[in-house]
Amino acid sequence: MGVGQDFTLRQLLIADVARHRQLFGDERPAKGVSVWLSMLSPRFLPNLLYRLSYRAQQAGIAPLAKVFSMLNVVIFGIEIATVCKIGPGLFFPHTHGTVIGAVSIGKDAVIYQGVTLGAKDLDFTYDAAHRPTVGDNVMFGAGSKVLGGIVLSNDVVVAANAVVLSSFSEGAVLGGIPAKIIKSRDL
Repeated sequence: MGVGQDFTLRQLLIADVARHRQLFGDERPAKGVSVWLSMLSPRFLPNLLYRLSYRAQQAGIAPLAKVFSMLNVVIFGIEIATVCKIGPGLFFPHTHGTVIGAVSIGKDAVIYQGVTLGAKDLDFTYDAAHRPTVGDNVMFGAGSKVLGGIVLSNDVVVAANAVVLSSFSEGAVLGGIPAKIIKSRDL
C-alpha cells in the first residue's frame, strides 16, 4: 500500500496537486505558480491542512496539529485524525460531513462528502485494532461508512451510502447495508 513509503511534505503536496489536475483532465505537470494557485482551491486546502496537521503530530507538536485539524473542521467540515497516515494523491471532490479516523489510507484515494472511516464503537483512545486500513486507489462514494478494524485492499470502490463492516479484497465494488460485493473489477 502507498503509505509504507516516507514522503516529504513537499512531495506529498506535489503528488496531491498532480492528482487533482489529472482528475480534472489537465495532464500538464504543475510548476511554480500553478502549484501554489492549485493549493488555493477549496478542494485542495483540506489536503494542505491535513498534511500540516499530520506532520506536526509526527514532529511531536500535538497542539499545532490540533490547530490545523480544527481549521479543517471549522472551514471545510472535515475531520481527519492527526495520526491517520494518508498516501499521496488524496482527492476530496467535496468535504462537508466527512470523518476520517482510519489507521491508514493508501495512495490516490478519492473521498466524497459525508464519508465516515472509523471505529464501530466509542474509541477516544484511537485503538488501531478498531479502525479500518485502506489500500491504494480506493474510492468512497458520498455518505459511505467503513467501520471497525477491517482491511479494504487496493482498487476497491465503495458505493454511495454503503456501510462496510467486513474486509474485502482487491477490485471489489461494494454496495448495500451491510455492504457486499456487487461487482468485481478486472484489474
